[in-house]
Amino acid sequence: MAPHYRKSKLFRRSRVVWGSARIWKPRLVFWTGALAIGVVSVVFAELADFAQKVFAGVTASGEWAFLLPLVITPLGFALSAYVAAQFLHNSQGSGIPQAIAARHLRDDDDRSHLLSLRLAFGKIALTVLGLLSGASIGREGPTVQVGASFMLAVARFGGMAQTRGLILAGSAAGIAAAFNTPLAGIVFAIEEMSRTYESRTNGLVLTAVILSGLAALGISGSYNYFGTASVAPTHLDDWGLVLACGVSGGALGAAFSGFALFVGARIRRWAHPAPLKRMVLFALGCGVAVAVIGILSGGNTFGTGYDRARSAVEGQTLPALFFVEKLIASFASMMSGIPGGIFAPSLSVGAGLGSTIGSMMGSSIALAAILGMAGYFAGVVQAPMTAFVIILEMTGDHDAVISIMAVSMIGYVTSRVLSREPLYHGLSRVFIAAAIRAKRAKEGSE
Repeated sequence: MAPHYRKSKLFRRSRVVWGSARIWKPRLVFWTGALAIGVVSVVFAELADFAQKVFAGVTASGEWAFLLPLVITPLGFALSAYVAAQFLHNSQGSGIPQAIAARHLRDDDDRSHLLSLRLAFGKIALTVLGLLSGASIGREGPTVQVGASFMLAVARFGGMAQTRGLILAGSAAGIAAAFNTPLAGIVFAIEEMSRTYESRTNGLVLTAVILSGLAALGISGSYNYFGTASVAPTHLDDWGLVLACGVSGGALGAAFSGFALFVGARIRRWAHPAPLKRMVLFALGCGVAVAVIGILSGGNTFGTGYDRARSAVEGQTLPALFFVEKLIASFASMMSGIPGGIFAPSLSVGAGLGSTIGSMMGSSIALAAILGMAGYFAGVVQAPMTAFVIILEMTGDHDAVISIMAVSMIGYVTSRVLSREPLYHGLSRVFIAAAIRAKRAKEGSE
């Protein structure tokens, strides 16, 4: 065969392939979905910030306004729990366990009960309602479920077969856009969501993170979540701070996650005879608890806790027991069953813990807050690489790279010794078991 003929045939074949709608449609749909995640994440962030400002404004608008949370918070919790249980089933809690569970389920119908556009927008609305009520929750975990839901819709519309990989990509894009931490999004997907490295899947993750990040940057601009810090251990005592924050943060994180799994199982058994009625009443009680703690703390524990954490990173000492108050408020908010994440509240708890330890040891408050965040966060999620990268990207503290890495590893090891089951994966088993039971019941009725 003549060389020019072979070249001509190859050219025609490549033109057919690259010009084929079958090839380009799924790519365009995937790219559009990734960009949409970035845009929705920014809108979600703006709504969440607005909700917190409204709550703060209402509860500070008069002499007795500080008592308004005793009414607003319980009613908001009850309403959110009712809507979630009655109309948006599986929207409760963080959203990360639902995304993990969806990756383990093989049936598309089972996945659609955990991830859908209806759930995504409902999750946003109810998380904003929670923040409008003063709940100690964050928007970052819910953004994972939103991103995964968008990518599952992409898989259906674009006719793409890599459903598990797309769910992973959507989860990573959600984290990256929520915190403006692209590297953390990738590491989170590998370490926490999939617990493995797959070269083909991680190509999807990288592309989704880049596109969602570009969309978010185009709207919000470039920024560090907690500003820019430049503190590092300079004396031997500072390395003692690394050990103290790692061990105490890991132990506290293990206590939070282990107790959450234990109490959550008991609450589900208690609520089983009348789940809607009992969960709404329980949410009402949790709302009262969050309101009381918020009032006693002077309003410090309401919302995500972002302002308190940032002030600690900037070197301002937080109240000595702030981390205890915030932890209890976050635990009550999580147990209530309302939609909302624990990422931001966990960072606030960690910053408070670090601030207290730093004050006791006479060390830099800014450094102690950063190390406290890394140690506690690694203890809660048991994902040390994610903790290290996300804290580094959020603070821009490249001077403390080794110390942040060390405290994340110490926190992880401490937590692992005390609590063998990671929080998100333990919670994901609840959704997997529920899907299996529902499928067996359906097959039995047929």
